[in-house]
Amino acid sequence: MSGEARAAERSARRAARSTPVKVGARIGIAAYGLTHLLVAWAALQIAFGTDGGERADQTGAFQTISQQPLGRVLLWALVVGFAAVALWRLQEAAWGFAYEQERTTKVRLRATSAGKAVIFAVLAALAARTAAGNGGGGGQQQATAGVLELPGGQLIVGAVGIGVLVTGAVTVFSGVQQRFRRAMSLPSDRRAREVALRTGQVGFVAKGVAIGIVGVLVVIAAVRFRPEEAGLDAALRTLAWQPFGPYLLVVIALGVLAYGVFCFFDARYHRV
Repeated sequence: MSGEARAAERSARRAARSTPVKVGARIGIAAYGLTHLLVAWAALQIAFGTDGGERADQTGAFQTISQQPLGRVLLWALVVGFAAVALWRLQEAAWGFAYEQERTTKVRLRATSAGKAVIFAVLAALAARTAAGNGGGGGQQQATAGVLELPGGQLIVGAVGIGVLVTGAVTVFSGVQQRFRRAMSLPSDRRAREVALRTGQVGFVAKGVAIGIVGVLVVIAAVRFRPEEAGLDAALRTLAWQPFGPYLLVVIALGVLAYGVFCFFDARYHRV
């Protein structure tokens, strides 16, 4: 590597690890929690049959925010926060976890951070579109429809669905094993620490179940060639139509609510 390349890398590291980016990352994590609270509220409305057609996913959460007083200003603040999280996760993927001695673990953690960087970049883009007045589309359904039209599209979408299902299972396992605690400097107060751990456990398990349902529906969408059946909103509505579905949906909604609360703890105590 040339001297200029090394200097550019050092500058990139300093920028990604700067105080403004770290503060923005904490704001972004808290904003992520807020969107989960809104998704949980929408899911409860679906369970009780009182929803007004609002989407029970991130897009719906952003639309709800945009309809509030100063909602678009708040959305642009969320864009900055999500972008900061994406940048912070990107530097973790490139240079992070030097303290890990085991190479396999380090590679896994860096790959996970890279995936989360993509997720928050997409969230930033969705929030920006909504703030600009262009957030009414069904993102995942549109993407699925586009891929299905490609040669071998059904196989691609089916493989993605299986990947999403595996992600859901890993998320559930992470919640049960409390893997999330490794990335946190938990509070010394016993009660606060217990609340953070319990909301994290319940939240990760419930979110993993929801992700798993989405994965199953994406596979079904590939088999049936029906992209409108993919996505979190479709997953929750499909669950509500099943026997005992509303009761299960309430349980999942409360779990997603717990994950949203956990995100506020994570915003405060995550090792940024």
